[in-house]
Amino acid sequence: MKFIFASGNAHKAKELQELFLGTGIEIIPAPSSMVVEENRDTLFGNAELKAEAYYQKFKMPVVSDDSGLFVASLPNDLGVNTARYGGEGLSAEQRCRLLLKNMAGEGSRDAYFACVLCFVLSPKETFFFEGRLAGAIGHQLLGDGGFGYDPIFLPHELKEGEFGPRSLAQDEQFKMENSHRARAATRAKSFLISYLGPSLKEI
Repeated sequence: MKFIFASGNAHKAKELQELFLGTGIEIIPAPSSMVVEENRDTLFGNAELKAEAYYQKFKMPVVSDDSGLFVASLPNDLGVNTARYGGEGLSAEQRCRLLLKNMAGEGSRDAYFACVLCFVLSPKETFFFEGRLAGAIGHQLLGDGGFGYDPIFLPHELKEGEFGPRSLAQDEQFKMENSHRARAATRAKSFLISYLGPSLKEI
């Protein structure tokens, strides 16, 4: 069964495609991207907005993703606004450096990534799956893998290296298996394989 991905983010599309390999569920790029105003105050709300907009346009099953970085000491700064943190036009590295600057002097560096996947199979079949990864914000950019805020996010579950805690950008295998998106996808796969049953064929 094919689902179009309701986003123009190539990094996220690639991750989802790999996470669903071998399940009979195929994530494919949308024929064209759309600009959907993400004006809800939760990841669930924004994921639903995007999924419904793409479903209405392309009339086929859709999966959307809304993700965010939630920082304990800056509770109102990121979250649903993570991708727009600091304003329009900033690169991922600039956003990372801005966050490090704004956290200078903060006592707590606790944070977590969250991802909500919204699958729309039909107008009456919409399902949500959430995944989270807990960690802390580091003090510098580490690693050149991943994307977004990965270089400054230090997962609690990631084994330390020779020089101390490692970032999500330093272990792509760990990210593929344990990221917030991977955990949401695992929940989605378990449900959808059971729900769709015989309609799925091995890809």
